[in-house]
Amino acid sequence: MTDAPTALDREAVLRPLMAHNERQTGRSDFKPLAILLRDAEGQLMDGGLTGRSFYGWLFIELLSVPEASRGQKLGTRLMQQAEAVALERGCHGIWLDTFSFQARGFYEKLGYAVFGSIEDYPPGHQRFFLQKRLHR
Repeated sequence: MTDAPTALDREAVLRPLMAHNERQTGRSDFKPLAILLRDAEGQLMDGGLTGRSFYGWLFIELLSVPEASRGQKLGTRLMQQAEAVALERGCHGIWLDTFSFQARGFYEKLGYAVFGSIEDYPPGHQRFFLQKRLHR
């Protein structure tokens, strides 16, 4: 057991799981995604979007817009770019999760709908799972 797993440790668990999943589904279409924010000079800024597509869905793992840049539609543009990439990759949906103290309303304005939640995660809050079907 370790509190500091390495990328190799994760790979040791992931490799046989992915092999099993591919045998069961006939698919191996896992593909990571990062949409990064850059300033006018092209320098990397804090924030952006990360995720991965597989099995015909894009999972958005992280979305962050720097506080000083909020209100400028950066989050909306990041989500629109992610949706465009998902369609290019042949995905028919996107899913993500957020907490009650984060951005549920933002995602719902973009057409995402809650399909599940966990109460008291963290205590006194909720974690929401949202999805959006894409149309070609």
